[in-house]
Amino acid sequence: MDNFVGSIFLNGTVGAGKTTVAGCIGRILRQKAVAHAIIDLDSIRQAWPAPPSDRFNHELEMVNLASLVGNYADAGVEAFVLAGVIEDATEIPRYRKALGGRPLEICRITADESVLRTRLNARHQNDPDGLLWHLNRAVELENILVNQSLDDFVVDSSDKSAEVVAREVLELAVQGPLTADCTRNKCILRG
Repeated sequence: MDNFVGSIFLNGTVGAGKTTVAGCIGRILRQKAVAHAIIDLDSIRQAWPAPPSDRFNHELEMVNLASLVGNYADAGVEAFVLAGVIEDATEIPRYRKALGGRPLEICRITADESVLRTRLNARHQNDPDGLLWHLNRAVELENILVNQSLDDFVVDSSDKSAEVVAREVLELAVQGPLTADCTRNKCILRG
C-alpha cells in the first residue's frame, strides 16, 4: 500500500459504495503522504439537459476528466482514484488516455442486492421516483458489469466498513491483479 502510484477506477453499480470507498482511499493516501486526487465521475458530468444520444453525459465526463487530470498533474498529483462506471471494454482505453497514459487498475465494488436496497432506500428516502429508478438500475447495471467482466479485481462491500474495503482495494492495486488468491485475473474478496 505504501508504494501506490497510479490510478484506480472504482467500478460498480449504484449503491455499491464507490464514492464512499474513494473517500476512504483518499484519507489513507493522505496519511501515507501520497499526492493524489479523488474524482467522482458523476459530479463532473452533471449538466442538464444531456444530449439525446448521450443520456448519462459520458462525453462531457471524458472531456472534463482529461482537463482535471492535466490540472492535478501540474499541481504534483501522482495518483488518481476514480469512482464511476465502465460498462463497455471500449471505454477503458479512453479512460487511460484521459489519465495521460497512466497505469489503470479497475476494481469492481460489489454488494449483495439486499445491501444495495438498504443503501439506496437510505439515500433516496425523500425521493420515491429516484429510489425506484435507482433500484431498477442497480440490478440492471450489476448484471451488465458481471457479464462484461472488465475488472482487474472485485471487492465485496456487503459486510465490511468502507475503510476495510479501501484498504483491500489499495493492497490489491499495489500487488496487481495476480496474487495467490486470484484465478483468471480476478480477486474476489468475501467477508
